[in-house]
Amino acid sequence: MAEHAAEHDSLMEKIADKIQGHDSSSSDSDDDKPSPVEAVTNKIYRLFGREKPVHKVLGGGKPADVFLWRNKKISAGVLGGATAMWILFELLEYHLLTLVCHILILALAVLFLWSNASKFINKSPPQIPDVKIHEKHVVDVASALTYEINRGLAVLRDIASGRELKKFLGVIAGLWVLSIVGSWCNFLTLFYISFVLLHTVPVIYEKYEDKIDPFAEKALIEIKKQYAVFDEKVLRKVLSKIPKGALKDKKKE
Repeated sequence: MAEHAAEHDSLMEKIADKIQGHDSSSSDSDDDKPSPVEAVTNKIYRLFGREKPVHKVLGGGKPADVFLWRNKKISAGVLGGATAMWILFELLEYHLLTLVCHILILALAVLFLWSNASKFINKSPPQIPDVKIHEKHVVDVASALTYEINRGLAVLRDIASGRELKKFLGVIAGLWVLSIVGSWCNFLTLFYISFVLLHTVPVIYEKYEDKIDPFAEKALIEIKKQYAVFDEKVLRKVLSKIPKGALKDKKKE
């Protein structure tokens, strides 16, 4: 009986030691976790204030995989196809309508000859799929385009009504830069350059984002300083010289 009681006491001591060790380890792990305040203060600046990974910013799914070269064969194929199209249309001066007609002529001729020749060479004719465009997909694309167009028109309306000075300056600067770039090259070349940038800039940024973001933060701070100086020395003086009293009197009349 005494031996049994001693074994029981030693077993209870081991259980108590394990419970104390678990409590101490859990308390240590809780102490290691940063508090919400520390998490906010230690938050790293990301370009354009993003909080999601680059893959999510690009929309996720297969398009983001192509832009970020998740599958190098597909990405290289898409970029190579775009390059071939640009060379065909821009350098060789091939026309889109001519290319589409030639492709359709070649495809229909091959399928027609194959279907008729299969009777003589004892082979099965080509299996041509029944391609149909569902109305739901067309409606989804149309609704998405309508939403984006309406949002753009609302932004332009706010800018034209004189409510958003920063947006006004940003849109004017963007259109001015776009007009300069448009004078250098045509729309096809501009589209190809944008396509190449989409396949190079995101993957480079994702790879070196920890080095790029600090430089972007410094540049953004400097731009805000320069805009504040410009706003104080130029914009306010120009706006102050606009006669507002005459406009108010006309509105009252």
